[in-house]
Amino acid sequence: MTAKIIDGIAVAASIRAECRDRIAQIVAKGGTPPGLAVILVGSDPASQVYVRNKMRACAEVGIRSYRFDYPADVDQQTVIDGIEELNADPKVHGILVQLPLPPSFDIARILRTISADKDVDGFHLYNVGGLVVGGTVFPPCTPYGVLKLLQHEKIPLEGKNVVVVGASNIVGKPMALMLMHHEATVSICHAKTKDLAQFTILADILVVAAGKPNLILPQMVRTGAVVIDVGINRTADGKLVGDVDFEGVAKKASYITPVPGGVGPMTVSMLLVNTIASCERWQRHELFDLTNYRPRLEIAQP
Repeated sequence: MTAKIIDGIAVAASIRAECRDRIAQIVAKGGTPPGLAVILVGSDPASQVYVRNKMRACAEVGIRSYRFDYPADVDQQTVIDGIEELNADPKVHGILVQLPLPPSFDIARILRTISADKDVDGFHLYNVGGLVVGGTVFPPCTPYGVLKLLQHEKIPLEGKNVVVVGASNIVGKPMALMLMHHEATVSICHAKTKDLAQFTILADILVVAAGKPNLILPQMVRTGAVVIDVGINRTADGKLVGDVDFEGVAKKASYITPVPGGVGPMTVSMLLVNTIASCERWQRHELFDLTNYRPRLEIAQP
């Protein structure tokens, strides 16, 4: 068996074409084009590349992007004040804080400052809670992109055994919740899982987002499984690879995503989709009422 390679670049291109059409409709009705504000703290080289790619993608479909750079030693309150100003700016429909932030920053506080109505990354507690009950407006972009790839290939989820390797707040946990809403049976594995292979070998669909190259070897994958590789790692020779032994696993899987060119392009595309959706919500005046919303930040210990 040789797996069909899921072309994330082609799927992302079709989604971006739809984005252009949606923006054209917004403008044709006299609306303001969507606006995305991107906040970058520090000069991390990878973050610089990610931000440039996101802004380039915005320009490609007609989203206005605004970039705000802060030095790594900036006072946290300065960034919070900047976010508050963007929350009130009618030209801005989405706010994104590029992660990681400097160690001195309280990431939870920064993300909590972003208005739930402009949380196009899907990290606000309101949207995270929505994942649990099935009512999130802005799904986290990477899991959202994975679902779109599966849907594009018409891969059924209902009743399937799905194993998610990696339990991060950005990918693993929301991915599991989103799959459960599609009636899949989901297992989550993480760094402390004992005998990982005993779980992965049972998967009809295997989603790997652990950040460890060649973590998944052919003997760990059931013949005919669908393998989605979310990982992105740079080897000593500068090559980009995922978390899966692509060459070996592709001989057993029915479908597989490459790295690069698989999930990565989808993540940026779903950011565009969320930003456009936010703009459309603003035009329909469908805003959250968070007047009585009080997130519980600490759990009392017995």
